[in-house]
Amino acid sequence: MHPRTSRRSARDQGVLHADDDAGLSAELAAVVAGARRRALRDGDRHIDTAHLLHSLLETDADVRAVIGDARKVVRLLGYLVQRSIGYGLRWQSSVEESGALSFLKGAQGWSPVAAAAMRHARERAGRRGEDRARGTDLLAALVAEPQARAVEVLRRAGVEVTGLLARIESGTAEHVGECGPVR
Repeated sequence: MHPRTSRRSARDQGVLHADDDAGLSAELAAVVAGARRRALRDGDRHIDTAHLLHSLLETDADVRAVIGDARKVVRLLGYLVQRSIGYGLRWQSSVEESGALSFLKGAQGWSPVAAAAMRHARERAGRRGEDRARGTDLLAALVAEPQARAVEVLRRAGVEVTGLLARIESGTAEHVGECGPVR
């Protein structure tokens, strides 16, 4: 008989900080919570940009609208689901880093690139004069880093990343409302 042990949450393990959600809209805080659950469930040591992208696509209609093409959103989710069940893109044994951001140390529980993306999303909202970052702020931060795993997934799904960043920056999306909630 094996002794009973309780599973410690990521927070109990000291992996996440209490102020991780500071400066985030309620919607983006839900995205971060989803990314945390996904990383923990998948056995990943760090929340990375692919976790964040997956959660953004599932929960944020504005992000799906910026992607524009519902088929690309479905393809993106397909790649991300394959990764979470152990197929497709295999990153679980490594920490997501970027040459450009290698000097940055990620917050505990976050890959350095994901931690930088969260900071950049907050800064982007601040430049717009808002206190809270939104999903499109995080998407812009994710696609601005060419070495991010999220960018690799976007490219594999046929999303033209430069055009995506331009649409986010201009604040326009041709197909707003075309991609409804993911069920």
